Amino acid sequence: MLLANRSINNLFDDMFKDPFFSRPFENSSSQIMKTDIHEKDGSYMIEMELPGYAKEDIKADLKDGYLTITANRDETKEEKDAKGNCLHKERYTGSCNRSFYVGDKITQDDIKASFRDGVLLLQIPKEVQKVEEQPKLITIE
Repeated sequence: MLLANRSINNLFDDMFKDPFFSRPFENSSSQIMKTDIHEKDGSYMIEMELPGYAKEDIKADLKDGYLTITANRDETKEEKDAKGNCLHKERYTGSCNRSFYVGDKITQDDIKASFRDGVLLLQIPKEVQKVEEQPKLITIE
């Protein structure tokens, strides 16, 4: 069959736009990881919605002043009839992430994080007092 002005990818895209198919993760990371940032008591409070994710699926990494939140998910859904025959089976594997510049003076110890009811809460101080590093003695054996 010859279709004018349509690529193979468009054929599959059109097929999956059918309401029968559900594609819960077709949006960009910013739409999946809805984020609110508030300023409170000298800190920034980040509230990030991650519905359906477990605490073990989420990683927060601080490098070169950038705080990156990554959420990974592997999911398999299978529907069977009364006789146990598979009628529908879907698999999803994917990840999403968001990055925020928090400054190069912030350390991992300065950031407080919790995850409850599908919401990741991060508390990041606006300013960090530089603590003078105490000399560390070297043990001589």
